[in-house]
Amino acid sequence: MKPITTFIRHNGIKVLLAAEKGVRGISQKKLCGNLYDVEPKYVGTSVKIIRETNDTSYIAKYDKNGRIDSGDFKILVTTDLHLGDDMALTRKALTMLSKHVAEEKPDLILFTGDVVLSMCQQIDAIQFGAFMEKMGVHWAYVFGNHEAREEKEYHKYFLMKNLSSFPLCLSKLGDENLFGYGNFIINIMNSETSIKQSLFCFDSGRDIIDKYRLEYNVPAEMRGYDFIKNNQMNWYKNNLAEFKENYGEFKSMMFMHIPIPEFAIPMDFDADNNLGTPNGNGEILYGGMYESVGCSQFNSGLFGLIKEFDNTQAVFSGHDHVNDYCALYDGVYLVYAQCGGYETYTLEEKTGWSEDKWVQGVTMVDLHGDCSFDLRQRFNRNYL
Repeated sequence: MKPITTFIRHNGIKVLLAAEKGVRGISQKKLCGNLYDVEPKYVGTSVKIIRETNDTSYIAKYDKNGRIDSGDFKILVTTDLHLGDDMALTRKALTMLSKHVAEEKPDLILFTGDVVLSMCQQIDAIQFGAFMEKMGVHWAYVFGNHEAREEKEYHKYFLMKNLSSFPLCLSKLGDENLFGYGNFIINIMNSETSIKQSLFCFDSGRDIIDKYRLEYNVPAEMRGYDFIKNNQMNWYKNNLAEFKENYGEFKSMMFMHIPIPEFAIPMDFDADNNLGTPNGNGEILYGGMYESVGCSQFNSGLFGLIKEFDNTQAVFSGHDHVNDYCALYDGVYLVYAQCGGYETYTLEEKTGWSEDKWVQGVTMVDLHGDCSFDLRQRFNRNYL
């Protein structure tokens, strides 16, 4: 019944949105104000999907002669847009995002969760997808803790079905046997026989719930945010092995919402002053720490797995809105994507700083053909 129900609801929402758009036009924007009403600039793309499986997209950038371009590939990463019910702040966040996209012209846009959080979330997810499609750039969306209620309930399934229905969206429901929805991979190809970079995208869940205690040996006293599960880690291992067998040596990155516990190791946090300072356990490459790391109390061992296979170069997360540092810890880049939203707590609440010092923005990842990469911060404050 799930596919039939989804089809009816999805198309029903599209009919509703079409009707609302008409009413909004006739009323000269006085009615149906929930529409985003932001028109981004069309950017376009030379990226094409080579092939797809149930959890993996193989994509490549093409030159004007129709050959795969093995040069640089640009990814724009952002998080926590928190598009809610304050239309002015929603439109501000989307306007800022569209400005970054217009200037950078990325080959891929990737959101690490907590993006569409309004009361009419399913409706606004379709509006968000329509907004993204107008820019003509491939995009992908992993879930945050605020999109989730429980890992396998219908609300979350329907939300991912709505998002992944858009032609340029590379998000996938993924293997139904894994924790959550939206565990998928984007393989960026250097050629038809070699991978430039493999992007592993995880559903990092919401909160530790009681059934995990027996299933994953979580201590009884542990509460709080969720963690990457054993079956997700096995999925990661198995795909690494398969890709290596089929394509030879390659490198990868991970994208998820809730940071892994290792994000907290390179900084000591002073709760009285809302400030973190480097402690020598790793190198802070840029950015700051203005709140404690909102990771799970339970360390499920993902970082140990990363080190064991020596393939993943960087882990990107969101969740902590005013942390924007990048740390090189034990050979792995731990990267906070810039928060893009305004219906969140900000540095005004945390530090008293005015908006011209806030960290809202996007993080740019410049991938090179030799599997190396560069990271850059872009700030919304530049558009104030």
